[in-house]
Amino acid sequence: MFKLYRAIWRASAGRQIILIILSIAIAGLAAVPLEFQRDIINHLTEDNVDTDHLIYLGGGMMSVILLSLALKWLLGFRAGTLGEDMIRMIRQRLLLRSSDLGETGGTVRKGTMTTAISAEAEELGKFAGGAFSDPVVQVGTLISVIGYISSTQPGLGLIAFSMIVPQIVIVLISQRKVNTFVAERVHILRSATDKLTVEDIDAVARDIEAQFDEIFETRRRMFLWKLSAKFLLSVINGAGTVGVLMLGGYLVLQGKTDVGTVVAAASGLSRIQGPTAFLIAFYRQVSSNRIKYELMLELFGPNPEQYRNPRRLR
Repeated sequence: MFKLYRAIWRASAGRQIILIILSIAIAGLAAVPLEFQRDIINHLTEDNVDTDHLIYLGGGMMSVILLSLALKWLLGFRAGTLGEDMIRMIRQRLLLRSSDLGETGGTVRKGTMTTAISAEAEELGKFAGGAFSDPVVQVGTLISVIGYISSTQPGLGLIAFSMIVPQIVIVLISQRKVNTFVAERVHILRSATDKLTVEDIDAVARDIEAQFDEIFETRRRMFLWKLSAKFLLSVINGAGTVGVLMLGGYLVLQGKTDVGTVVAAASGLSRIQGPTAFLIAFYRQVSSNRIKYELMLELFGPNPEQYRNPRRLR
């Protein structure tokens, strides 16, 4: 994983820093709407409701939401543009490698190179665009929201935090197995596409069909692991929501907290489910792309550094 991130940082450090700064700003605003929501609900339960104060709170909440959305738009645009630039760069380097092999009389595995240029380069490039900013946004949001819930009611914050730990354990265990399937699938697919380039396709048709069956079986086992892990994660999220509502309701009945705090905590819980799910998916994406990156390095031979500047093609 560190080798993949090191390569991405070398290719786009300056632009990644800008994305990280935007991500921190977005994460810092994540819990602010919850405080406005808490104040609005508590204000409505008071005996003397001040309409002007209510409008002030609503306007403040909407302003924060608009600012956050504007920053997310800017982040998404810059990350997407960077990803496309990385896709172009990877394809240029692969094209240069193919050209060099052709000039030196080396063997060009046409099927493998075609798959790498068309599909694998796009997956790696898109990932590179948000490789740093995406986890910063989501981890920052988790810290911001859980920190806010804990500051208003530690018991509810503890429930929110306890939801994350078992999910991390489940994903780490399941993803190790999925990674094996990902590498196996890529190897099989490359082998099949290489055979598709031979002149006598009928001679290898049966072998190719058998490899297609292997790809199907590999994907089927991946689905079993992924969906089973997703089921357990959903159970944990559901239990966390019920726990916050039950504990929060008990504290309200005991006079130890207010309704606004419970509503904000329940809303915050739904807010952390999104980042948690994203980080889980992101970890899987990192693991998958790490394997694809290592497999792509094999195409560049023993000295991939010579293809860091593909501009000589122009």
